[in-house]
Amino acid sequence: MNTDVDRDRGVLTPADRAYLLGEREFGHEGSKRNAEARIRDRVTQAVLDFDLLLHTLSAKDRRLIFERAREDGEFVDGLRAAIALTYIGTGQCGVDFERVLVPAVRSSEEAIAAVERGETVSVDVTFEVDVAVDEPLDGVEARLEEGEPVTPRELFSLVMRGGFDTAAHDRIDLVRAHEDDVDREFLDRLASYLDGTLRRPGESRAVIDLNDEGRD
Repeated sequence: MNTDVDRDRGVLTPADRAYLLGEREFGHEGSKRNAEARIRDRVTQAVLDFDLLLHTLSAKDRRLIFERAREDGEFVDGLRAAIALTYIGTGQCGVDFERVLVPAVRSSEEAIAAVERGETVSVDVTFEVDVAVDEPLDGVEARLEEGEPVTPRELFSLVMRGGFDTAAHDRIDLVRAHEDDVDREFLDRLASYLDGTLRRPGESRAVIDLNDEGRD
C-alpha cells in the first residue's frame, strides 16, 4: 500500500490520504462525514472519467503513462489495487465482476485488432475463480501467538481482516509455501505496512522484526 501522503493530487488530495491513513482527525462527527462523502464523490467521478479517458486519451499519452509498469513497482501495485477494488466493490453489491471484466477485455481486443492490424476478431474470454478454505484466520492467529511460522499470504489475510496487534509480537516468522506467488517487493511492502523490518535468513524463510531491538 502506498502511504506517501504528499504525492501530487490525484483522485485523493493529500488531506484525503492523511485522513484515510489515520493521520488526520476531525473535531466533529459532521466534518468526518463530510470528508468521507467528498472522497466517495471523487472516486465516483474518477470512475466516470475513465470512460472519457479510454475514448479520448492519445496513444502517445497512454503509452507514456503505462510504460511505467515496466520498472515502477508502485505503479503496478496501483493497477492491481484498481482491479482489486473493483472486484471487491462489485462483489459486495451483488454485481458480477464478469459483467465488468468480460466486455472490457472483449472490446479492447476488438479495438486493438482493428486499429493495429486492420482485422476483425472473435474474442472468447473465460473468467473463473476457485476458492478453497485452507484455515480459519483464528487458527492463523493462534499459530502466531505460539511463535509458529505462517505464510506471507496467511499474514496478509490476517492483516486485511483488521484488528491485528503488532505490539503483541516482537517478530513474525514467515515460511513460503510452494504455491505462494509472493516476491521480495510483496514482503517489503508487508513489513513496511506493519512498521517492521524484513530479514531473509533463507530462500524459503523470512522474518519481520517488530521491535527496535530486533532491528539493530
